[in-house]
Amino acid sequence: MNEDDDRDDRNDRQGGDGGGNRPQAVSPDLAELIRYMAVNLVDKPDEVRVELVEERQANVYELEVAEPDLGKVIGRGGKTARALRTIVQACAPRSRKRTLVEILE
Repeated sequence: MNEDDDRDDRNDRQGGDGGGNRPQAVSPDLAELIRYMAVNLVDKPDEVRVELVEERQANVYELEVAEPDLGKVIGRGGKTARALRTIVQACAPRSRKRTLVEILE
C-alpha cells in the first residue's frame, strides 16, 4: 500500500472527496422526528398528528394523539414530555426563533 492509497482511505472514512469539500448539513425535519417518537409511544399510531405553527418569536410543533394515549406521551410527572422536548431542542437548528413542542388535549 502506498501513500496515495492511505490518503484515499482516510478521505473515504471522513466522507470527503479529497478536495476539502465538506458535505452540507441537512436540516432536520423536526415534525417527522416528533411524529416518529410519538408513534412508538402510543397504542394508536394512526391517530398521531404533528403540525408546525410558525409564530413571530417561535416555531411551535403541536402534537396531537388519541385521548387514551395522552398519558403515554406525557408520562409520569411529565418526564416523557420533557425528554421529547429535550431531544427536539438538541436537534433544532440554531436560530433566533425558539422551538417549542405543545401536546394538545
